[in-house]
Order: sequence, then structure tokens, then C-alpha cells
Amino acid sequence: MDEEAARTYETLRVERAEGIVTLTLTRADKKNAINHLMWRELMAVFDEVAERRDDRVLLITGEGDGFCSGADLTDPSAGEATSGVGTSVDYMRLVGRCALRLHELPKPTVAAVNGVAAGAGCNLALGCDIVIAAERARFIEIFSKRGLVVDFGGSWLLPRLVGLHRAKELIFLAESVDATKAAEIGLVNRVVESDALLDEARAVAAKLAALPPIQLSVTKRLLNQSLSVSMADALEFEGIAQSLMFRTADTAEAMIAFAQKRDPEFRGQ
Repeated sequence: MDEEAARTYETLRVERAEGIVTLTLTRADKKNAINHLMWRELMAVFDEVAERRDDRVLLITGEGDGFCSGADLTDPSAGEATSGVGTSVDYMRLVGRCALRLHELPKPTVAAVNGVAAGAGCNLALGCDIVIAAERARFIEIFSKRGLVVDFGGSWLLPRLVGLHRAKELIFLAESVDATKAAEIGLVNRVVESDALLDEARAVAAKLAALPPIQLSVTKRLLNQSLSVSMADALEFEGIAQSLMFRTADTAEAMIAFAQKRDPEFRGQ
């Protein structure tokens, strides 16, 4: 195991197996609330996964009975950060960089939401490409009840996931949404029994890890930018990307495997 793979964190646990990186938030006594150190450790993991060729999929979950209760407002660093406008902006830019790193990660991401996902923790889950929720999971954009505005990308994510009017309802009223309702309105992809959550999330991650990584990365980029480009531009980007895919070893392998009636083995080449 190389140095990066063996790296340890104070607020996170990172495990690797068969191309799947499982990132667990480990501040269970705080419902995995994110303190200043965790923001920085999350960014470090996102950067690490982006750079490691063997890392195919990132799976994020929480330790204990909560996914993430948002930013830790009792963290001394947060208190210092909110003591002045300048330091507040610096702190929130750190939060923003973390959200952007997750969004731009060139690998598929899966959230396994095992309990409450509130505030920035809610948007951490929703910022993943696929969201799987346990039956006991709850989602709440808690900000207005704390005298705050939505952050960690929520103002960008929510309208795209559920539409503008429902996004305003979720953010203005800050009401808790259970897993079933979250699936009905498009916040999550699927809901499973709580005991089956990690098995289901790992099964989805394994399917993603078996797919061609270059193609998944480019497809993710095309989809992420789809709402900010014209149809004409989207078609042009698709055409350029597809012409590049034709020249990859993984596409050649897919064609050969199809002819030989076997499953392809993709190597990210």
C-alpha cells in the first residue's frame, strides 16, 4: 500500500477495496457535524481520489446513526471565523471550495445517507451523483432556522433537483423531509431498509467501478454542464467527446467483448 492509501485522518475514515473508496465521517458524537479540520480533510480526500488512477468511485457515509448534521457551530474555529466579515468570507470560501471539489470530482460519487442530513450535511449528500437513503434518513435545509442562508451549493443544487418553487419551500421553511418523501420529489435515487443501506450503496458503487472510468468522467462533465449550455453546444461537446472515446483502449475492449459474448474489463485507458 502506498503512502497516500495509508494516510489517516482525525475526522474521517478512508477505506479502499476493488476501486471503491469508502469515506466515513467519524464524529458520531456530534452527528458527524463538520468542523474546520473536517472541511480540510474532506478536501484532501477529494483531491486524493481525483488523482489516484485506481480509485474508481467515492462512497460517502456517516458513522453512527447520523449522516451529517451540518457545520459544527460549536467549533472554536467557526466562532473565530464568524467574528468579522473578512474572516467569515475566508471561512465560507473554504466551505465553497470543498463543495466545488466534490462537484467537480472526475469520478462517480455515491452518498449512503444513514440518518439525519442537515444543512451543509444535506447538501453534501445531494452533491453526490447518486444518493441512496436508509428508511430512517431525514433531510433538512436547516439554515433559515439558524438565521443563516443556504450554503455548500444548496442554492445551485436544489432548483436543479426539484425545481425552483419546491427548492424555495425546502429552504425557506426548513422542514424535515423523510426518506420516502425525498425519493418522491427527486432528492434521492432510492430508499432501502436501514440494515441494507451499505450493501446497496456498495453494490451500486461496484457497478460504477466496473464501467470505463474515462467515459464516466467525461459523461459526468457533460451532464454537470448541461443546464448551462445550449442544445447546439451540448451536441458539439458530445461529438468531440465521442470522437475521443472511439480512440480509447476501453472502447476497443468493449467492442471485442461484445463480439466474444463476454463482459469487458475496463482499465481506464
